[in-house]
Amino acid sequence: MKKVLITVAFFVILSSSILYISNLNSNKNSSPNSNAKTNTTQSSQGKIFTLTELSKYNGQNGTPAYVAVNGIVYDVTNARNWYNGVHVNGVVAGTDLTNVIGNSPHGTSVLSNLPIVGTLK
Repeated sequence: MKKVLITVAFFVILSSSILYISNLNSNKNSSPNSNAKTNTTQSSQGKIFTLTELSKYNGQNGTPAYVAVNGIVYDVTNARNWYNGVHVNGVVAGTDLTNVIGNSPHGTSVLSNLPIVGTLK
């Protein structure tokens, strides 16, 4: 009887752990203020953002840091030279950097290493 209880307890703990990890992963992929309603829609390349919606992803207060370039929205949250939504040269996340990136030393070459999260409407 004791072995049966231990086995059942093990499976209950294992199941709970799997559910917890699953919830963590799904929350990681949700937007900031996920309880708030937004007009963000889904496309085959991820979400479709307006400039107003993109501005919410500024890397501040635990939100992801996203930037748009040529209509594509990239996640720079963990990118080199980006810290809390601010690049070392002073540009900020949550904005369209199409007109800025061409003046940078690296140009658009760094974009190929970044995750694409959507498109800019």
